[in-house]
Amino acid sequence: MKTLLITLLIMMTTGTNVYDFKVKTIDNKITDLSAYKNKKILIVNTASECGYTPQYSGLEALWKKYQDKGLVVLGFPSNDFAQEKGSNKEIADFCENTFGVKFPMFAKSSVKGPEASPLYQQLAQLSGTAPRWNFHKYLLGRDGKLVDNYSSLTGPDNKGLVRAIEQQLALPTPR
Repeated sequence: MKTLLITLLIMMTTGTNVYDFKVKTIDNKITDLSAYKNKKILIVNTASECGYTPQYSGLEALWKKYQDKGLVVLGFPSNDFAQEKGSNKEIADFCENTFGVKFPMFAKSSVKGPEASPLYQQLAQLSGTAPRWNFHKYLLGRDGKLVDNYSSLTGPDNKGLVRAIEQQLALPTPR
C-alpha cells in the first residue's frame, strides 16, 4: 500500500509533458515532440481566415528573435472555428507566401472538444482551458511542462507573454 501511494504521488508531481506526443507535420510526416526537448515551446492553434491571422507575423518575429536562445514556436492549424478550410499544402503555402512563416507548422487538427488531438486534450486538461478561438497560446518550459496559456487577445508582442518567455529563457537548461 505504501509503495502504491508513493508511486501515485510521483505520478501526480511529475505530470505529462509534450515530449510524450507524436504529431503530423504540415507535410504529413510523423514527428516526435521530444525533438524539441530542452526548448521553450509556444504552441499556437492557427487559422488563415481569422481576424487574428496577422499574428503569424508577430509569431514569426518572436521565433526569429528568440530561437537562438531556445524558443520554438509550433503552429497547429485548426478548422474548429470554421476559419481554416484549406488543405495542409494550401495552409503551408499561405503561411510562407503571406507572412514568411518558417517556424514549424503541423497538420490541420482539432484543438477543442472530444475530437481534439491528444496533445490539445492534454494541454486543455493541464491548463483548465481549451482554445476558445484561433491563436490561443500555450507556453511550455524546457521540461515540456505547461507554464501558462494565453487567449487569442494576447498578441505575440504582448509584454506579459514576452516577459514570461524571457523568464523561461533565463532559467538553466535541465540536465
